Amino acid sequence: MLKIWGRPYSSNVIPVIWTANELGLDYDLMLAGGSFGKLNTDAYGAINPNRMIPAIQDGDFALWESLAIVRYLAARYGADGLCPADLQTRAIADQWMEWSASKAFGPVIYLFFATVRTAPDARDAEKIAGLRDEAHAALTILDGHLADRPFVCGDDFTMGDIPLGCVAYRYFNVDVDRPALPHVEAWYERLAQRPAYQAHVMRPFGTNPDEWAALEKACAAEGIL
Repeated sequence: MLKIWGRPYSSNVIPVIWTANELGLDYDLMLAGGSFGKLNTDAYGAINPNRMIPAIQDGDFALWESLAIVRYLAARYGADGLCPADLQTRAIADQWMEWSASKAFGPVIYLFFATVRTAPDARDAEKIAGLRDEAHAALTILDGHLADRPFVCGDDFTMGDIPLGCVAYRYFNVDVDRPALPHVEAWYERLAQRPAYQAHVMRPFGTNPDEWAALEKACAAEGIL
């Protein structure tokens, strides 16, 4: 059975879990990282020598790096679905996956840490405003791309939507004033209708260390999520 190593609320693990659920795959979530530990063991080091999450084991095959895992799962289990059969369409999906990592993820995740993961009395309003503006500038590019198509690659949801969909959830659910991005907002609403997105991306944020500890305890009790 497929094994996914990581925490189900880690920004790098969520795209992998979402992908697996879009594909209807059976998998075991091997809770690792954070308070779950396990990353510094020899056993995990043999799976991922970087000792970071996520990683997967698919039978005897091990793979790490979030986007590489999404591509592998989509190609193996979702050919001509999540992984477009047409080479040029697949290249567009790849392009936006790479763009998500290089341009959109950084300002959004730093905005998330500057707000959700920082106590209110320690937040830097100027820093937050700068990160919001940087995130908006990046997502304006996506907004233009989505002006005449419902999904990143056109009419169909593909792997190209997955990393960006995870970024979008964090962006739209931090407590900042955001300028309008009408096409990104409409795309986000389409994603929000997908059961796997609702279950595995649209999760509540812990807003302080105690709440994050509670999230980890809940995950440990449930064993999946």
